[in-house]
Order: sequence, then structure tokens, then C-alpha cells
Amino acid sequence: MSSTIKPFEIAVAEEKIQLLKQRLALAQFPDEVIDAEPWSRGPPLSEIKRLAQYWGNGFDWRKVEADLNRLPQFTTSIAVEGFGTYNVHFIHGRSAVPHAIPLLFLHGWPGSFIEVTKILPPLLSGGEDFPAFHVVAPSLIDFGFSSASRKKSFNIDQHAEVCHKLMLALGYDEYVVQGGDIGSLVARMLAIKYGPQHCKAHHINSAAPAEPNAESHPQLYEQVQNTPLSESELAGLQRAQVFSTEGNGYYRMQATKPQTVGYSMADSPVGFLAWIYEKLHDWTDEYPWTDDEVLTWVSIYYFSTAGPAAPNCIYYENEHRDPPIFPAVQVYTDVPLGIARLPRDLILLPKLWHRTMGPIVYEKEYPHGGHFAAWECPDMLVNDLRIMFGRGGGAYGCVKQRSGY
Repeated sequence: MSSTIKPFEIAVAEEKIQLLKQRLALAQFPDEVIDAEPWSRGPPLSEIKRLAQYWGNGFDWRKVEADLNRLPQFTTSIAVEGFGTYNVHFIHGRSAVPHAIPLLFLHGWPGSFIEVTKILPPLLSGGEDFPAFHVVAPSLIDFGFSSASRKKSFNIDQHAEVCHKLMLALGYDEYVVQGGDIGSLVARMLAIKYGPQHCKAHHINSAAPAEPNAESHPQLYEQVQNTPLSESELAGLQRAQVFSTEGNGYYRMQATKPQTVGYSMADSPVGFLAWIYEKLHDWTDEYPWTDDEVLTWVSIYYFSTAGPAAPNCIYYENEHRDPPIFPAVQVYTDVPLGIARLPRDLILLPKLWHRTMGPIVYEKEYPHGGHFAAWECPDMLVNDLRIMFGRGGGAYGCVKQRSGY
């Protein structure tokens, strides 16, 4: 393993906590339209006032910090070609099972490394009836307790390079990947750039395939034209349309003028709380968020190494790379692919379209759940991975000498 790997504990300076409390105490709130449908224009004023009051006067970050520090956390230095060296924070849970499969878990926005915590214990277990995994869950650059990117054009390609080099530094020459949201884009880039030699298989939620056409996929195109959409596919397209027209204003802002909205994120904890809380509410399937959960997710961003606005960078780079990120990750790659479809996710395109991305070896349509699969439906996601990589699964034995359970 790399000699730069060091154990890590979160230790937010007390002055940062006190400054947050002071800013919350001085917060000013907007009025709201009293006869509007709740949540139709954003988080209700009463919700944000309650959360802000609790964040400043009841929420115990030190307890959260102590709980997080029970996780096996580390940092290491990773050199990125053309960009310099970055400090990368990650969780590394090693299974006691000798033939465990190295699994790279990749979070998205507005999530973080915390998303792995519910699936970490069950994934480490196994070895007899189902496979076990060594789990690596990094904070992506600009997120959590990893470095800020600080340079233009630091894109999904560079995030993939960091993650690949991290796995190699940990001694995992072959590995599999699971990711959602931005993590699914990084997972796709890992498969495209480093598979199948190193990245042996990938499983994603939030799949964003290209529509097959007569020129690129003639047989698949014909099949698509002759296959009626199911009720769930029609509902998924409607969900995606609603999100496109009513829910993706954040994306356009972060992808075009990230610095402008960044000032509000960095300066106003209440503004940032509302920005994140809206997504946690709208992107889940009636998940019963507790106030402590919401404020833990928000606080990880607020106290992060790079600051709460830094993750905006990847949205701008996504849209200003050539080609833009979605065409770049939609290309076919011959790396086994598993897909989870959750009915309240943001992008739900016809299932046949998935075949434009690679060989589909596992696909599961969940009965419920939204954008944060590992947090909302941890048992189902763990089961997906166990089936996909277990005996009889489409990716069984893809990692050499790792499937001897």
C-alpha cells in the first residue's frame, strides 16, 4: 500500500462551530406565498426556521463527529496528471473474508461519503452464502474532507483518475464499482477508461443512457420501436419530464454560474440549508428524514475542507467539456453493467436504452425509493450487489481469485 495513507479523524475547529451559530442567530428569512401548495416553490418557511433554530441551538455536531470517527477513515495523496497532487479522504472497510471483492462506492451531490454507512456492515460480511466486499468510499475531490480542485477543467475524467489511483494505492489492481448521481458518471468513466483490465464491473443507479438510433444501434433501435413501454417506464418518463421543467434549476445555475450561487452558499448557512434540504425532500420517495439526518448531511458540506460551494465546479465542467459529460459516458464499453431503477429517481429512461451502454448483466426495478439508493433502500442495494456478484450472477468471478466464498 502507498506510504502516504494515514488514519484520519474529523476535527472541526471550535471557532467554525461558534461562527455557524452566530450566523444562524442573525439569519433573516423571506416571506412566502401563504396560499401556495406546500413545497411547490421550495422548502416551507416553517421548515427552514425550525431546522435553522435546531442547527444553532440543539444539533450536536460533536456527537455526529464522534460517530463518524468510528468509521475506518484515511487520507492519502493522489497525483492527477496535469493538475497536481490532492489529499483524498476515504473510508476503507476491509472484510475479514479472504476472498472479498474490492468495491469502490461513489457518492453524488448533495450526498457524501456518509451514504456508504448503512451498507458498509452488511457488505463486509458474507463469504459462505453470498460474497463479501472490501469497501472503499472516497470523498470526491471538492467534497467532504478531500482537497478542493481549484483548477478549471477538473472533470469527471480526473475524478475517475483519482478513484482508480486510490484503488491501486490500496493494493486493488482489480475492482468493481457502485455509484449514483455524480458517482454513476464517475463509475461510467472508470469502466470506459480503466475497464476491463482494472475496473471489472459496475453497478449504477441514476442511469442516463443514450436513445438508440437506426445508425448506431440498428437492431436495438428496431426492438425499441416494436416494444411498448411498460407502465413503470411511462411513469419514469413523466417523472423525468417533471424534474426537467420544475426541478433542475439548481443544475442550470451550478452549471452556468457556479461562482455566483457559491457566494450565497459560503456566506449564508440558512440559504445553503434550504438549497440542500429541497433536494433531500424532493428527490426521495417519502423518506422520513429526521432533523439530525438533514443537518448531518448539510453540516458535512458546511464544514468540508473545500467549502460548501466547491462541488458546484463539477456541474460547470460537466457542461463545458468536449463532448459534454452525458455523451461522453453514454458510449458502449464492454464492462459488465448492473442497473437499479428507483421509481422516484430523477432520470428514468426506457430500459432497452440501457443496452447502449454495455452488457447488462443485472437489472432490478425497485418497488419504492428515490435518488439516494444506499440511504433510502440499503437492504435492497446490498441484495443487488450480492446477486450480481454472487454465484450465478452476471458478474460472478469477474475479479480474479476473489470469488472463493
